[in-house]
Amino acid sequence: MELLTGTVETITYQNQDNAFIVFKLQPRGQKNLVPVVGYFAAPLLGEEVELTGEWVEHPRFGRQFKAASFKRIQPTSLAGIERYLGSGAIKGIGPAMAGRLVKKFGAETLTVIELFPHRLVEVEGIGQKKADQICQSYAEQDEMREIMLFLETHGVSGAYAAKLYACYGGQVVAILQQNPYRLAEEVEGIGFRKADQIARSLGFDANHPERLAAGIQFALLQTAQAGHCCVPESALVEEAAKLLAAELAEVSLILQHLIREEKLCREDFHGTTLLYPRHLFYAERRVADRLLRLRDRAKPVSAGDHQEIVAEWEAGARISLAQAQREALAAALAHGVLVLTGGPGTGKTTTVQGILAVLEQQGFKILLGAPTGRAAKRLAETTGREAVTVHRMLESTGGLEGAPLFTRDEENPLDADVVILDEVSMMDILLTHYFLKAVPDGCRVVLVGDVDQLPAVGPGSVLKDIIRSKVLPVVRLTEVFRQANESIIVQNAHRINRGQPPDCGKNADFQFHQIESAEQVAAAILRLVKQDLAAEGFNPQRDVQVLSPMHRQVCGVENLNKQLQAALNPPKEPDLTVTGVAQVFRSGDKVMQMRNNYEKNVFNGDIGFIAEIDTNRIVVRYPDNDVPYERSDFDQLQLAYCLSVHKSQGSEYPVVVLPIVPGHYIMLQRNLLYTAVTRAKEKVILLGTQAALYTALSNDRTRRRYTLLAERLQGEALC
Repeated sequence: MELLTGTVETITYQNQDNAFIVFKLQPRGQKNLVPVVGYFAAPLLGEEVELTGEWVEHPRFGRQFKAASFKRIQPTSLAGIERYLGSGAIKGIGPAMAGRLVKKFGAETLTVIELFPHRLVEVEGIGQKKADQICQSYAEQDEMREIMLFLETHGVSGAYAAKLYACYGGQVVAILQQNPYRLAEEVEGIGFRKADQIARSLGFDANHPERLAAGIQFALLQTAQAGHCCVPESALVEEAAKLLAAELAEVSLILQHLIREEKLCREDFHGTTLLYPRHLFYAERRVADRLLRLRDRAKPVSAGDHQEIVAEWEAGARISLAQAQREALAAALAHGVLVLTGGPGTGKTTTVQGILAVLEQQGFKILLGAPTGRAAKRLAETTGREAVTVHRMLESTGGLEGAPLFTRDEENPLDADVVILDEVSMMDILLTHYFLKAVPDGCRVVLVGDVDQLPAVGPGSVLKDIIRSKVLPVVRLTEVFRQANESIIVQNAHRINRGQPPDCGKNADFQFHQIESAEQVAAAILRLVKQDLAAEGFNPQRDVQVLSPMHRQVCGVENLNKQLQAALNPPKEPDLTVTGVAQVFRSGDKVMQMRNNYEKNVFNGDIGFIAEIDTNRIVVRYPDNDVPYERSDFDQLQLAYCLSVHKSQGSEYPVVVLPIVPGHYIMLQRNLLYTAVTRAKEKVILLGTQAALYTALSNDRTRRRYTLLAERLQGEALC
């Protein structure tokens, strides 16, 4: 083994999943930079490090130093100190300030910062406030090194250090030693498996009660990620025992303890015990209660027959409505809650415009909203009125994803007589709960959506459950209007919804390319997006959206994102790249926010483009604002050249490209294909095999979601 000492010049690549790192080192006494590879936490730019390893010859990248271990050493040369301080590692110090500090204090600069920070004000441009900032940041770097060393010693990537420090400050090591399973509940991005890895390396026993309890909670929360609000007790015990490699009896004993402590909730229904995470249990109960209350307490309209009011508006607006549309307008006048559902081309937009008009004639103040920014923008365009996201309507002010903070609630309700929400199929039980909390008594609620689309990504099937309950007014539009029916996309969407194959032969706006292998499909997608569609005048980045049924495999979201990024936004020297979770980001990349961030006011599914980038910071330009991300936030972003069909809900794109290959058979369902097709405005291109297409068309068995919202609305006895 050889020893190599030098200064870190650039970070070339970093994989946070397995801690693989590539960087350039300036060895002491040498002019040429040396490429270094290894598996450890990334050093800071400008740091001096001592590496132990060996020289290897890479077939593509040539000679490089493969480091088995490394340790950080404080820079000693004046140039090294200046480079380290100017790297951005210490807040308040840039390259120019680093130069002034070194000029003033020389080789004692780091000692002054650590031990005599009061002297920093001797340097031009540093006041007491900035001196305090520099001192605090330097101390944090020392604590961060201690955390990173602790994690690395126990086989965990030091890349998690920043996230842990942000949550626990200097108490990280003590908390890890006491109960590392806390991380699974309290630290965003660190789940049970990572916490378990740390705990086992610290000597926690496989049957430790904290481990079993954390495993049960993790297994229960996994059900929510699969769309369930609850799960049968027997299924939870089996799943947790499998996860923990523990005996069923041991898991069941800890589970009963969690129930007694009210860490989770239970509901006995028709002989089956269903278990809920606490927040989902109360959300489901309160949604049912609130919907029933709003249904029965609507602010009355002025005297007059509802049908006559509708007919008068219809005549004045010179519009001829279908019978179901008239029923919807009358129901909006008559009831406190109305569900309006229907597929593409069935007149939902015209119906919503009519509802708006007749309710405004009653003097009602109306708010319009939708779950996503794109859906809200579409609603605003079709109605000519302001529409906002549900989060903005509720005036989000921060908070964790599981417990967001909204200014609007029961104590500070929305200032509205009517709220109309579009794309409600995307609303999960939690967002519905927070929304209904803010709706005042007497206010009408109109819920609009296509129940045949995929259900929400989050837990629950709110729209479907409300319709299934049959206790709230529902109007379903089924007639496809002539003008809409001229669209091949609308025609084929309805064919798909009936289980019939789409017509792909008579119009170039709906194509099916028969391709046998997934590799060939992926290659064809690249050609389509970069060349063929671009030649037709479509912007590959903004007009074309590739969707995929799955995340894995050759034609999955992850692989297609990497290939499309390489094709549409290749690296350009000397552009900087930074590494997220199993992906590399570059300036200009199309990215998606992957979970709600109430502090940044950016939400799950929002799409933007990287406008600025440096080693520890990314700025993403969204349609309404620029949002900065520190390195600890990079895991909230994902490349968005290709999206899952689920993530595309509520959005519309000029062109949709969808691989449909046999390897995706697990996810090939009719409602998934229907949802993908209805995202397109101008053109749909399917690529794959006829067999995979027919698999999707014939599979109308939507996955059952465990939820009792419909039963609660029906007033069934639950105890």
